[in-house]
Amino acid sequence: MHQLFRPKLIAGNSNQPLAKGIARRISIHRGEPVSLVDTRVERFNDAEIFVEVYENVRGEDMFIIQSTSNPANDNLMELLIMCDALRRSSAYRITAVIPYFGYARQDRRTKARTPISAKLVANLLTQAGIERILTMDLHAAQIQGFFDVPVDNLYASPVFALDIRHHFKDLKRITVVSPDVGGVARARELAERIDADLAIVDKRRSAPGVVDSMTVIGEVKDRICIIVDDICDTAGTLVKAADLLKSQGAAEVHSYITHGVLSGPAVERVTKSSMKSLVITDSIQPTEAVKKAKNIRIVPMAPFFGQAILNIANGTSVSSLFKSETLEPIYEALYPTAE
Repeated sequence: MHQLFRPKLIAGNSNQPLAKGIARRISIHRGEPVSLVDTRVERFNDAEIFVEVYENVRGEDMFIIQSTSNPANDNLMELLIMCDALRRSSAYRITAVIPYFGYARQDRRTKARTPISAKLVANLLTQAGIERILTMDLHAAQIQGFFDVPVDNLYASPVFALDIRHHFKDLKRITVVSPDVGGVARARELAERIDADLAIVDKRRSAPGVVDSMTVIGEVKDRICIIVDDICDTAGTLVKAADLLKSQGAAEVHSYITHGVLSGPAVERVTKSSMKSLVITDSIQPTEAVKKAKNIRIVPMAPFFGQAILNIANGTSVSSLFKSETLEPIYEALYPTAE
């Protein structure tokens, strides 16, 4: 018989600190210690992945915590093989908790003879036996439709709104900025949460990763500008947008980005940029360089994911977490002055 309220957590190697943080949050909520299921996830000499689960999982509600971040293919294969191991061990239900969903940027055919890799990954996950997906800030919301199983897509903006209220005293001076036209809905949602103005950076590209020109639509002079986006990869566009806003008279420029991919020269670019701060989540395990960077700050997502996992296990609403009155108690320790 399936037991409600008792989700079992298992984690791959992509983000162990976040997985342990989620286990801690669930322990606090349940009033008893909850630890990750004892598992061996390792590689043979030819880099084949091998998984062995050391605990009985028959009839259990299993949650695999695994971001498909760099190295994306290794982490994706770990997730698929862990799912297969659980399915063959008679787990009651398998939910994949994927804080950062890799391949999400390949969500459509931009030119002839190119793949839609996000759909392929969705097929792989469902064929492996995953019955539910819990993720955050998908690059394109329509990716939820690539799956034939339920997908809960959490939004970082409610947590970002709490953080902004805590760190910025004069909210009337804030303008939320979308770094491109495609991200306007995301930026508007955050702007409405903190009752701020909205501006857009319109960029023209001649090739992937090459920005020809940028224009600001909206008033940013003497404003505290907060750039909002879902992914920061090499930080090239982000730094250029910050410089453009400063040249247009912005008093300060800050950025709130959900997934800090921060590859290649990204950390160095951010450190040397005109941005006063870059705030990211720990959906991708931060490198030592990211942790040491003076103007990069990390907001923990373990409270958010921990509560979402409990809600799924209990059969209660996940979307309720987007409301301030539900979210504030979860983040009380981090933002004690939240009203």
